[in-house]
Amino acid sequence: MSAMTGNNAPLEAQMKKALEVEGRSLWQDARARLFRNKAAVASMVLLGIIVFLAVFGPMFWVHDYDTVYKDRVALPPSWENWHFLGTDVQGRDLFVRLLMGLRVSLAVGLVATTVSLVIGVLWGATAGYIGGRLDEVMMRIVDVLYAMPFIFFVIILMVIFRDATAGKPALNILLIFVAIGAVEWLTMARIVRGQTITLKGREFIEAAEAAGVRPLKIVVRHIVPNVLGPVVVYVTLTIPAVILAESFLSFIGLGVQEPLTSLGKLINDGAKNMETMPWTLFVPGITMMVTLFCFNFIGDGLRDAIDPKDR
Repeated sequence: MSAMTGNNAPLEAQMKKALEVEGRSLWQDARARLFRNKAAVASMVLLGIIVFLAVFGPMFWVHDYDTVYKDRVALPPSWENWHFLGTDVQGRDLFVRLLMGLRVSLAVGLVATTVSLVIGVLWGATAGYIGGRLDEVMMRIVDVLYAMPFIFFVIILMVIFRDATAGKPALNILLIFVAIGAVEWLTMARIVRGQTITLKGREFIEAAEAAGVRPLKIVVRHIVPNVLGPVVVYVTLTIPAVILAESFLSFIGLGVQEPLTSLGKLINDGAKNMETMPWTLFVPGITMMVTLFCFNFIGDGLRDAIDPKDR
């Protein structure tokens, strides 16, 4: 009897150890796959450095972004007086203006994407869950807005409210947040609606309905959390699109107002002086390119991590 007990001891120890192993959720598996993606991890590290410099750099730099040095106009990059990237045609330090422009562009991308995220998720989840005539009306509104050129719609809003924001850079940036976010939610709404239609026939939704849970509560507590996977991926790809849209508006003179700046405005200023001061174009252009690459690599990594079948 004791011999049998001794033979079973290793097996019992293995079973006990197996039971003690903590199970991993789908999100934990996705995180593990994401951190195995070297391009995504490197992009997260680089983007973290970029965000840190954009947020804290202008606070601690020796020059202010709006300080004009009349005796240092259009200086080339040098170590003298800490003008690493030189000065612009008005005598302002270009390095701190690059950091400020990066901060403004990132803020526009994040805030406008958040606006589109809130509107798009609630709109698409509501339309997909309720269905019927309400779904038809809500999605026809989306189709009508889709038919309107994106940039044209944003430009109309910017022109209409230009007088109200004249001389008020903060209000102008707020308008850019609203203008871009108000039209970027359309694709988000379609994605969420499609995911919701596939979810609303699942057992846990039927159980919630049988328990008498209100439709709004089902949407918020059951539908929205289960569509976050594709939504998170799309958000990481929306941020660079929003940054490009804001840069285009600033490039044509409808974006950020002086003395504030953005990457698009810096590129516009650099294009005007490309022959005599080429670094004023190349540096903000390369900065924007690297930032957008980081967001795109992170988005690809999240897509592969959340749905490995897409690899």
